[in-house]
Amino acid sequence: MLPTGGGKSLCYQAPAAHLRRLAVVVSPLIALMKDQVDGLRQAGVPAAMLNSSQSLAERAAVLRAVDAGGVQLLYVAPERLVMDGFLARLRRAQPVFVAVDEAHCISQWGHDFRPEYRQLRVLREVFPALAVHAYTATATPQVRNDIVAELRLRDPLILVGSFDRPNLVYRVRPRTDRVAQVTAAINRHRDQAGIVYCIRRSEVDELTAALRRRGLRALRYHAGLTDEERRGNQEAFVNERADIVVATVAFGMGIDRSNVRYVIHAGMPKSLEHYQQEAGRAGRDGLEAECLLLVSGGDYGLWKSVLASEGVEPPPGALRKLGEMYAFCQQTVCRHRALVTYFGQPYERDHCGACDVCLGEIVAGDAGTGGATRLLEAVDTLRGRFGATHVVDVLVGAATARMAQLGHDRLDVYGVLRGEKKGQVRAWIDQLLAHGLLARTDDEYPTVTLTAEGRAVLRGDAPAPALSSVRVVSPAAPQAAAARDSAAPSESGRDESSRAVIDASGYDRVLFDELRALRRRLAEERGVPPYLIFSDASLRDMARLRPVTLEQFREVKGVGDWKLETFGERFLVAIRRAVAGVPD
Repeated sequence: MLPTGGGKSLCYQAPAAHLRRLAVVVSPLIALMKDQVDGLRQAGVPAAMLNSSQSLAERAAVLRAVDAGGVQLLYVAPERLVMDGFLARLRRAQPVFVAVDEAHCISQWGHDFRPEYRQLRVLREVFPALAVHAYTATATPQVRNDIVAELRLRDPLILVGSFDRPNLVYRVRPRTDRVAQVTAAINRHRDQAGIVYCIRRSEVDELTAALRRRGLRALRYHAGLTDEERRGNQEAFVNERADIVVATVAFGMGIDRSNVRYVIHAGMPKSLEHYQQEAGRAGRDGLEAECLLLVSGGDYGLWKSVLASEGVEPPPGALRKLGEMYAFCQQTVCRHRALVTYFGQPYERDHCGACDVCLGEIVAGDAGTGGATRLLEAVDTLRGRFGATHVVDVLVGAATARMAQLGHDRLDVYGVLRGEKKGQVRAWIDQLLAHGLLARTDDEYPTVTLTAEGRAVLRGDAPAPALSSVRVVSPAAPQAAAARDSAAPSESGRDESSRAVIDASGYDRVLFDELRALRRRLAEERGVPPYLIFSDASLRDMARLRPVTLEQFREVKGVGDWKLETFGERFLVAIRRAVAGVPD
């Protein structure tokens, strides 16, 4: 178990390349397979994949290469692995081990259960002595135990890395104006890569159109698009021809772009596992990145209706996970601590310095238990026939024509929370929904009702929960912006007006942008994603060290013999121009 970008793939790729024998990798997504196979081939490792996107001739060619011993890493989908005759053919090829990627998919207690993964238990029957490895970024202790049981692992060695991603800045904000808030966050990271997640396809389409109207080149991605548009938009993002993708959760698992500088959730995910995985798409290169979550109480009700749609029983634990996700959004404790402890690890630091709570961007207050009782009384008085917006209007004493028409301005509960902001009262209703004291109907026009637990509180048979109030006291300002705005003197002494100075993070930003452009050209020449040439971390190191000889270039992060020989001179030309002050 390692976090997204933590090096799980290397754990099975390196042994296979070293042993020069066949290893089989079970992977759930075609895009994930393609990216990894491209990367391995670029590094000189014979790799191949078998999936439904290939023609019969292409699949036959791969199988012949496997039979001839010409493949070291073979990527297959779980359903293909258990097809009639495939395992028998694989047995003749004598693989040295099988690696199961995204292994949490095998557990019904996980966040992304896939029934076809359950069939992988047959591996133990067909290959009784074969080593089986399992890899995942998101699994609670319960899910880990389920993975061991389902794959029939024998006395496995369980290695768990840290779940913390200290380079990510987590922020949670009430969603007040989706388009304005998303646009403001993107503008904090202009010309940098980012992913915006929405819950519904319609929201993806609407938000993409709104961003385009504002001059932002945003691409969309969801399961309702044609294969051609999905594939084209994904490739444009991975190959750095586009920097903004608005997507449902269908986008992400197969995306291996390491320099995503921000992830925005325009709606609440349905579990902390989903959030950890999706937010983890940011900052995979280890550099700073922002994760902004915009949440509304309506998100909770939407997911609840989706999980229990068409009368189908929700997956085991799904509603509990939804409640835990909502609680994470409502609480005011260190976000890093909350995520790490959720996955069963201690968090030793008192102050993470990388979330809205620890950065002092929000202040929590205690509204006590009286507010909860008044809210429950108001919902009870209205007999569960009105939505949250009207309940709020009653409580704050809104003087509207509808209020007078209904006679609700004469109720005892009218105006009992006068003086409080509507947004705060709505947040308290959301907290009572999360506590299970209120419920929202699944009608076309949902109303708020009292639950049995809520009635117990009103009767005095159960304690009322304390409600917390949250106030944003400073604007979101990512670390990158702070570094960019506070520039230190240039080490080169060259004309500051023609080139950017070395900023507080220690690198020349103009040179960095020039090196990014060179990287993109080289990637296009070779037909590979730019990150396979060099990561952003390597480019920043070049822009910091500004090497002018091959010996100096070798000291750059991520430069080995092969990359030194293959790309060294091309990058040195650009760096020498910058050092000499010669325009490109």
